[in-house]
Amino acid sequence: MSVAAIQWIEIVVAVLLTTAVLMQVRGSAGTLFGQAESTFRSRRGVERALFRGTIVLAALFVIVASISISGLVNN
Repeated sequence: MSVAAIQWIEIVVAVLLTTAVLMQVRGSAGTLFGQAESTFRSRRGVERALFRGTIVLAALFVIVASISISGLVNN
Protein backbone atom coordinates (compact mmCIF):
# COMPACT_ATOMS: atom_id res chain seq x y z
CA MET A 1 0.00 0.00 0.00
CA SER A 2 1.37 3.41 -0.88
CA VAL A 3 2.22 6.08 1.65
CA ALA A 4 -0.38 8.42 0.14
CA ALA A 5 -3.16 5.83 0.61
CA ILE A 6 -2.16 5.27 4.24
CA GLN A 7 -2.18 9.01 4.87
CA TRP A 8 -5.68 9.32 3.36
CA ILE A 9 -6.89 6.48 5.58
CA GLU A 10 -5.36 8.25 8.57
CA ILE A 11 -7.18 11.48 7.70
CA VAL A 12 -10.53 9.69 7.35
CA VAL A 13 -10.08 7.85 10.66
CA ALA A 14 -9.09 11.12 12.38
CA VAL A 15 -12.22 12.88 11.12
CA LEU A 16 -14.43 9.96 12.20
CA LEU A 17 -12.77 9.86 15.62
CA THR A 18 -13.23 13.60 16.12
CA THR A 19 -16.88 13.34 15.11
CA ALA A 20 -17.47 10.42 17.49
CA VAL A 21 -15.89 12.28 20.41
CA LEU A 22 -17.91 15.44 19.74
CA MET A 23 -21.14 13.43 19.48
CA GLN A 24 -20.57 12.07 23.00
CA VAL A 25 -20.46 15.49 24.62
CA ARG A 26 -23.69 16.23 26.42
CA GLY A 27 -24.30 19.96 26.32
CA SER A 28 -26.90 22.06 28.04
CA ALA A 29 -28.77 24.89 26.37
CA GLY A 30 -27.30 24.05 22.98
CA THR A 31 -23.66 24.59 23.88
CA LEU A 32 -21.02 22.48 22.19
CA PHE A 33 -19.05 21.58 25.30
CA GLY A 34 -21.18 20.62 28.29
CA GLN A 35 -20.39 20.21 31.94
CA ALA A 36 -19.63 16.85 33.55
CA GLU A 37 -22.47 15.14 35.34
CA SER A 38 -22.14 14.62 39.07
CA THR A 39 -23.95 11.26 39.13
CA PHE A 40 -22.88 7.93 37.66
CA ARG A 41 -25.09 6.16 35.16
CA SER A 42 -24.49 3.30 32.77
CA ARG A 43 -24.41 3.68 29.01
CA ARG A 44 -27.22 2.06 27.07
CA GLY A 45 -28.14 1.55 23.45
CA VAL A 46 -26.74 4.03 20.95
CA GLU A 47 -24.60 5.72 23.61
CA ARG A 48 -22.85 2.42 24.39
CA ALA A 49 -22.29 1.68 20.69
CA LEU A 50 -20.86 5.17 20.16
CA PHE A 51 -18.56 4.74 23.17
CA ARG A 52 -17.25 1.38 21.95
CA GLY A 53 -16.94 2.69 18.39
CA THR A 54 -14.83 5.57 19.68
CA ILE A 55 -12.47 3.11 21.36
CA VAL A 56 -12.18 1.09 18.15
CA LEU A 57 -11.52 4.24 16.09
CA ALA A 58 -8.86 5.39 18.56
CA ALA A 59 -7.09 2.04 18.36
CA LEU A 60 -7.37 2.07 14.56
CA PHE A 61 -5.94 5.59 14.47
CA VAL A 62 -2.92 4.54 16.55
CA ILE A 63 -2.31 1.53 14.29
CA VAL A 64 -2.61 3.53 11.07
CA ALA A 65 -0.40 6.32 12.47
CA SER A 66 2.25 3.76 13.41
CA ILE A 67 2.14 2.25 9.94
CA SER A 68 2.36 5.73 8.43
CA ILE A 69 5.39 6.64 10.53
CA SER A 70 7.17 3.40 9.75
CA GLY A 71 6.40 3.86 6.05
CA LEU A 72 7.79 7.39 6.04
CA VAL A 73 10.94 6.30 7.85
CA ASN A 74 11.60 3.42 5.45
CA ASN A 75 11.25 5.60 2.33
